[in-house]
Amino acid sequence: MNADAASPVTIDLTALKSRQQAAWGSGDYAVIGTTLQIVGEMLCEAVDLRSSHRVLDVAAGNGNATLAAARRFAEVVSTDYISALLDRGRERAKAEGLPVTFRVADAEALPFANDSFDVVLSTFGVMFTPNQEQAADELMRVCRPGGKIGMANWTPEGFVGRLFKIIGKYVPPPPGVKSPALWGNKAHLISLFGSKARLAAETKNFMFRYKSPHHCLEIFRSYYGPIVKVFAATDPEAREALAADLFGLLGEFNLARDGTLVIPSQYLEVVITKPS
Repeated sequence: MNADAASPVTIDLTALKSRQQAAWGSGDYAVIGTTLQIVGEMLCEAVDLRSSHRVLDVAAGNGNATLAAARRFAEVVSTDYISALLDRGRERAKAEGLPVTFRVADAEALPFANDSFDVVLSTFGVMFTPNQEQAADELMRVCRPGGKIGMANWTPEGFVGRLFKIIGKYVPPPPGVKSPALWGNKAHLISLFGSKARLAAETKNFMFRYKSPHHCLEIFRSYYGPIVKVFAATDPEAREALAADLFGLLGEFNLARDGTLVIPSQYLEVVITKPS
C-alpha cells in the first residue's frame, strides 16, 4: 500500500480560517442576517433567558441573538471575528437604545475567563468554525456550571445545508474539513459536547421570503459572502451552471405558487445544559 495514501490528511486550519473570514467579510451579510431575527428571539425563549443572566453571543454576526437577549434586559456581550458585522449590530443596538458590549473575538479562542456567562448563544455562527472541537470546548469553558448553551444550526438536509453542498461542488473544501452542517445533527453535537452535558434539540424551519426566485438569488449573489465568493472564483461557463443549480434548488424548496418565494429552511434549535 502507498504510504502517502495511508497518511492522515493535515488541515491548515489557520489558512482555512483566513479564507472563511474573507468570505464572510465580502458582500454584506447583514442584509440577509436581519431577516433571521425571529430565530434569535425563539432561541432566547428556548433557553428561558432571564434579566439576571450574563449572556455571550458567539459569532454574533449583525446581532440577532444579541438584540433578542438585550430586549429581555440581560447583560449582553456580542462577539464576532468580523468587525464590520459587529458594527452593524452596534448600529441596531444604538437605534433601540439597548446597552450591549461589542468585542471582536474568535469563537475558537474566546477572551473570557472560565465560567463567565450564564448563557452562551449562537445563531448560524459558531457552526462555521474550522476547528469544531475547539469551538465546542470554548463554548463550554466560558459557560458557568449549570448554565446553558443555546444554538440554532442549519441541518445537512435542509435548504441551507443543500445550498452549501452546491457551493462545495464548484469550490470544494480542503480534504478532511468537516461540514458546518454537522452542527445540525444531534448525534454529532453529543460527540462534541460530551454525554455528560444535557442536550435538548428540536427541528424547526425558518421561512425565507423574497419577491421571487430571481430576487432571492440576486440578494444572495450580492450580499451572502460564501455565494459572492463562489461566483467570483468560477469562470463564466461555470457561473451559468452554478446559477442554474441554485435556481433548481430554489424551485425544489419554494412553496409559493404566486411568483414570490417562500422557502422553509430546516435548522436544529439546541439547548445544552452544562453539568454543575
